[in-house]
Amino acid sequence: MTLFGKLKKSESSENNGNTETVQTGNGAASVKVLGSGCAKCNALEKAVREALAELGMDTQVEHVTDFAQIAAFGVMSTPALVVDGKVVSFGRVLTKDAVITILKKVRG
Repeated sequence: MTLFGKLKKSESSENNGNTETVQTGNGAASVKVLGSGCAKCNALEKAVREALAELGMDTQVEHVTDFAQIAAFGVMSTPALVVDGKVVSFGRVLTKDAVITILKKVRG
């Protein structure tokens, strides 16, 4: 989703050192939760961590609270979930099972 001519950022772009990519058994994955740190954002982060644990993925989850970084993804409604640089959900709290479905789909 692009908004206001958002530029695509490469993995090597500077992001204040906040990008956490961890090598897993099935390749590298980057998972970010975008949101202000409210209860809904924290609930999404918890569901993501539970889903990753259930899938056996040793992936770090970054919680991005900076509104400039959130806007750079084109997200106007939080919480949002970003997997490998792609916004896969925004504006709602996903269940653990929904996150598992998304991660399986993204991983191929």
